[in-house]
Amino acid sequence: METLRGADIVAWTLEALGVTRIFTLSGNHIMPVFDALLETGIAVVHARHEAACVHMADAWGRLTGEVGVALVTGGQGHTNGAAALFTALAAESPVLLLSGHAGVAEIGRGAFQELAQAEIARPTTKASWTATSIAGLGADLARAFRIAREGRPGPVHVSLPVDLLERAIPAATVRIPGPAAAAPRASGPAPDLVEDLLAAIAAADRPLLLCGPALCDAAGREAMAGLEERLGLPVLGMESPRGVNDPALGAFAEVLARADLLVLLGKPLDFTLRFGGAPAVAPDCRFALVDPDPALLARAPAERLAVSGAADPRSLLAALGARGTALPRHADWHREARAAITYRPPAWADLRGSGRLHPVELCRAVDGFLAGYPDATLICDGGEIGQWPQALVRSGRRLINGVSGTIGASIPFAIATKLTRPEAPVVAVMGDGTFGFHMAEFDTAVRYGIPFVAVVGNDARWNAEHQIQLRSYGPERTRHCDLLPTRYDAVVQALGGFGALVTEAAELPAALEAAHASGLPACLNVMIESVPAPAIRRPG
Repeated sequence: METLRGADIVAWTLEALGVTRIFTLSGNHIMPVFDALLETGIAVVHARHEAACVHMADAWGRLTGEVGVALVTGGQGHTNGAAALFTALAAESPVLLLSGHAGVAEIGRGAFQELAQAEIARPTTKASWTATSIAGLGADLARAFRIAREGRPGPVHVSLPVDLLERAIPAATVRIPGPAAAAPRASGPAPDLVEDLLAAIAAADRPLLLCGPALCDAAGREAMAGLEERLGLPVLGMESPRGVNDPALGAFAEVLARADLLVLLGKPLDFTLRFGGAPAVAPDCRFALVDPDPALLARAPAERLAVSGAADPRSLLAALGARGTALPRHADWHREARAAITYRPPAWADLRGSGRLHPVELCRAVDGFLAGYPDATLICDGGEIGQWPQALVRSGRRLINGVSGTIGASIPFAIATKLTRPEAPVVAVMGDGTFGFHMAEFDTAVRYGIPFVAVVGNDARWNAEHQIQLRSYGPERTRHCDLLPTRYDAVVQALGGFGALVTEAAELPAALEAAHASGLPACLNVMIESVPAPAIRRPG
């Protein structure tokens, strides 16, 4: 091949960087890349909405640690996709959004769908720019991959002007970068930082170690469990917008309020910790912060700062585990903290709905189903219903919407999740509001033969906002949050999937097995009571 188009450089570079799958929605500006991808081994998942592409790439990045790649067109295609970057940013997910763009030669002249795309994406990314030369396209992609995984992981955006994609240059002048060019630079902890942390932990009576979203993947949770066993102290991951009220952490608020040292390992001091203020955190509690982003180290009050340092939290976990030891005097605190975190109200064991299923009944059935599939993935989404399975359903791995609190990603998440581990079941529990965002992606799942089970808790309303109205304004002022009790199962059947309506708790276990056995993308439309999400507190 004597010449290479810019699109060929993009496709070949992505393949050289290890990309095996791209999530995309076609459009004028990126059709040269579609053509170039035919000469690679990269698989394409062609979705129905650009935001869904980014959500799929987000799930891929969180679950594999690889950079998830989304490819969309320019103009509104870009703005649709860019809206989903906020979820990936808050979840610290390595994502690359590639957007088509008006040609360089036409910028400023009223080009088709001309838009300041890099500026639009910048607030929701680690970096965002527009490519400016054909020869630099490979380097642009390698740089984007490095930034997405380096330090605190997160999304990156690069716009690709269509004239750069179409134009060809001599192949002899092109260098396709390999993985080494995109490798993140190491940021291991200094030995004195590790020793200072261990000393601060040893001096505290009730230390609590908290890890951020990037460590809440399977490998990170395994490392946290290992460190907890090694130190004999509570080590927890925080990735929920519910923060101190995260139902997956039981009566965590009680533990947090009693801690006298908070060790934050890649965990920002933010709204999820009530900014470290009383009464959520004791006024005399001290802080130890380790973060790859030096700007976040300044958030802790200087007068309460015990230790501070910049480092990669994953390597720090390993270093603490290698050098730390458990202290007998921490044993009681560890037992007390674990008892609070694992606490669930005893009344839940026999909770039943009145007329419709209570979310606890839904979760009991899902938990029972997943017990037979230890390699399955649970996905939780939705303002209120999404919190119940986080508290009650056990699974080999899980994926939630994340710290952004944005709902609607679960169907795209489920599609990408199934592709990462095709042999294992995927169950996504969501609300009816959530289902409406990306129901058309069931068409994508049917076209590509990607089976998963969506369990829709249908209470015919935007329940999170309805609960806000009840608390803040009273029942007589609950308006505009109602939905219809729609047959979402019939929608999925019409798109070629499996659907079933569930109105009785006794029906749900068999429905789950039937949905899984169908081998199709499936929707169980479960009619539930409209109740608030759990906020777990122990009596007394």
